[in-house]
Amino acid sequence: MAKRKVMCTSTGCIEYAPERYRNLGIDIIRIHVNFNGKEYLEGLDLDPVKFYEELATIEDPKNNLPTTAMPDTEKIREHFENAYAEGYDEVIVIALSSKLGGTYNLIRLIAQDFADRMKITVIDSKITSFGEGLLAIKAVEMIEKGIDTDTIIKEIHWMMDRQEFIGVVGKLDHLIYNGRLKGGKALMGKMLSICPVLHFSREGEICSLQSVRTQKKAIGQTCELIKELIGDRAPEDYILWHIYTGPSVLAELVETEKKHGIVTNHEDIVISPVSGCHCGPFMAGYGLAFLRREDEPLENTEG
Repeated sequence: MAKRKVMCTSTGCIEYAPERYRNLGIDIIRIHVNFNGKEYLEGLDLDPVKFYEELATIEDPKNNLPTTAMPDTEKIREHFENAYAEGYDEVIVIALSSKLGGTYNLIRLIAQDFADRMKITVIDSKITSFGEGLLAIKAVEMIEKGIDTDTIIKEIHWMMDRQEFIGVVGKLDHLIYNGRLKGGKALMGKMLSICPVLHFSREGEICSLQSVRTQKKAIGQTCELIKELIGDRAPEDYILWHIYTGPSVLAELVETEKKHGIVTNHEDIVISPVSGCHCGPFMAGYGLAFLRREDEPLENTEG
């Protein structure tokens, strides 16, 4: 059996997740964050809670937005060189959505230089935050069970085809300043106090699923959507967790979900700074991953 390694970009939040995920041997390819005149490596020297606290109180946010930059080319190459030196025959890389920047394509291009030494599969997760990281965790779990790589990739794609990231942005400022909400939509949103419900499309783009007049209504809509998506599926057949940047919207979400009978079955996960800096410090919602039952076929997947 080939010796196999799993890697994930830092946006996967593995280092912000429960401790049990940090000793799985997953290599983290780090993305850069520039904020307040300093450059940070995500997950290494930037605490997300403190980051969002600063972002929520920063003066003149329009002109002091954090920016992000792709991983260093040489650092990516170093990850692959180390894996080869350690005797790995295959590498599976789970990358944040290609629609959120050039990181996925950069990793894929560098991986081609190692084609004569290792089999490297780079997967566009079409999502970010712990939804991305969970795919890497599941890949490790399947490797430990001795499942072949082709089947692992099919399982990952099965999960990707059904994964969800749905959240509410309490304030539109950062979406507008970052150009995610433009022109008339931005103006009307500010004037009418529009609160969008955001999610990831199947193509991996973050977009508005619904727009309502108040945060309270948006949170209620989010709960209804999650309830509908879960349907009558048993809790052991899915993983549901809270995603958030700051605590203010999360508190209201937790209170509202009780009325809808929603119960998360996984710990809350803070959104990575690289992902969260674009929507701002006032977002909360759900990550949802379905687990394939034995009666559900694996065929007809992109894997």
